Amino acid sequence: MTARPPALAQLPQVLLGPAWARLESIQPEVEGISTFWLRFEDEELASTYRFQAGQFNMLYLPGYGESAISISSDPAVPDRLGHTIRFVGNVTRAFNRLRPGDLVGVRGPFGSTWPIDQLPGQDVILATGGIGLAPLRPVVYRLLAERHKYGRIVLLYGARTPGDLLYTSEFDAWQQAGIETVVSVDRADETWQGHVGVVPMLFYRLRVDPEKTWILSCGPEIMMRFVVYEALARRIAPERIFLSLERNMKCGQGFCGHCQLGPLFICKQGPVFDYQTLEPYLQVEDF
Repeated sequence: MTARPPALAQLPQVLLGPAWARLESIQPEVEGISTFWLRFEDEELASTYRFQAGQFNMLYLPGYGESAISISSDPAVPDRLGHTIRFVGNVTRAFNRLRPGDLVGVRGPFGSTWPIDQLPGQDVILATGGIGLAPLRPVVYRLLAERHKYGRIVLLYGARTPGDLLYTSEFDAWQQAGIETVVSVDRADETWQGHVGVVPMLFYRLRVDPEKTWILSCGPEIMMRFVVYEALARRIAPERIFLSLERNMKCGQGFCGHCQLGPLFICKQGPVFDYQTLEPYLQVEDF
């Protein structure tokens, strides 16, 4: 049976209208990317809001609009929301001008989730590149919170250069807690002592048990295509391969059609999909 992400109706209550959250702090990550830490102004909402790993919020700035941003913080601490944002458009560039104390409108959480409930007793490979680690960081926190429930956990993470790697201050703690953290860059500098090469090549360093291995992947789409190929070559079943897609999501509810992929709406049925659902589109260039 094909494993499917939970339907939206099964997830916690969704804020359809923006609720105001105070910007508590800004953590610069790498050039052009920072993590914004928010807390709801309404104390009751702050105590009841919940999200699951893989979901996103629509973040709203008056006068600029809103943007779909993955939640990159710990689901066990839902009253302090972290969103790692790359400054590439009008709305996200406006975030770069915010200061602690400013207000941000929040709608959500929206979208499907990573299949964490199916992972106890299984081996898990997290394959990600660049800012794709942000939607997977909540998975890392969930797995570490109950590390004894899972088998081998491996993080394969890559970026263009050492200066593009996110969350590097956490890598040692993840490694010590039982996540094999393998990091690679496309282009090394004189300080880099690690692997050089793209993320799919890191699979050649692993021996996997295809009967109990799950793949969770987020990053550039070309990277995810080759992650899928490497997983299938190792006889990992398609229903054990999950991908999170990025699209130009405008409404978060499947109304506007901006994020449509074939018959799918990324903001509503996704962003997390099993490979069997996406297989027809992975064979199309620029899917």
